[in-house]
Amino acid sequence: MKYDLGHEPKTFGDWAYIAVATHYNKFLSHENGVLEDKDPEELHQMRVGMRRLRSTIHGFTAALNLPENAEEKKVGKIAKVLGKLRDLDVLEDSLKNQYYPNLPTSEQKHLKQALSSLVKQRKKTYKKVKKTLNSEAYLSLKQAFDHWLKQPSYHDIAQVSIHTILADLLLPEVSQLMLHPGWVVGVNFEEGIVNFPKTLSKDAVESLLNEPGFILHDLRKAAKRTRYNMELFTQFYGEVYETYLKDIKAIQSILGDIQDSFVLVEFLDQIFDNHILSEMPVFAKILQDNRYDKWQKWEKLQQKFLNHKTRKDFHITILQPSVIQSEIKDSHDNSKKALEVTPSIDISSNS
Repeated sequence: MKYDLGHEPKTFGDWAYIAVATHYNKFLSHENGVLEDKDPEELHQMRVGMRRLRSTIHGFTAALNLPENAEEKKVGKIAKVLGKLRDLDVLEDSLKNQYYPNLPTSEQKHLKQALSSLVKQRKKTYKKVKKTLNSEAYLSLKQAFDHWLKQPSYHDIAQVSIHTILADLLLPEVSQLMLHPGWVVGVNFEEGIVNFPKTLSKDAVESLLNEPGFILHDLRKAAKRTRYNMELFTQFYGEVYETYLKDIKAIQSILGDIQDSFVLVEFLDQIFDNHILSEMPVFAKILQDNRYDKWQKWEKLQQKFLNHKTRKDFHITILQPSVIQSEIKDSHDNSKKALEVTPSIDISSNS
């Protein structure tokens, strides 16, 4: 069953409903595909739907009066199980298609062994996913959302116009992102002025990533949450907003690629008793080169978002959504105006 608002969205609550319905419909539409386990894209899309649903609940929490079984933590628990299987699919794809063809025969043997172990691990993890999607907890979650979408319940503030409350929805998330300590990894300060280092060597970058790498991983997650919430409201803004959204998506992607590289090494170290990269110099160099390339791309975004003007303009952009002003002709009061927005609902991005 597809859930739909049924009328033009105007209020905070209307947009909350649209977001919940869109992402609930999305993850539900891929459930059968995940259970069949024939196409890894089905799992990816279901996981994306659940993660976006979780972000939606977080972002619209002031408006939503959801039943207990539809709360953010319940969605997150299911999404986490899907995530473990998806991580293995990503590992398999990168090992098989990105790295294996570029290695000498001696190093390919190690990856074959790793891939064999990964297949066994995936079978066990898939059983957990299948068990979860047939569990009472998952059924209760779906029933809770089904009930709420048929008879939605809101807090009083949901009646406020979306125009009135839009900036208040987005600015807190953006502010949290901008205050993240990951932005200052590798930079120096002098009397409050940011000093960016000259071009770092590969070894210097490796040293930085090995020490505070978890901070950048957390920054990636913060960027993802901000991106999800911003994508809910692209129809209210223009090109400048879209540019910031693309930058945040790039941050998420670049830092995600760096993190995936370390996850891959951790996985290999779990399979082999020794530090396997010492026996795979070509593979080790490829990983280092890839991380260095991503770091250089990250530095450009880091410099952009540590710039005072960039941050100021970002906040101003959010404070000034694009609306169509219609003057109400009134012979007694020519100053009366009304703000109208005709949004085109587009909150179904695939990643």
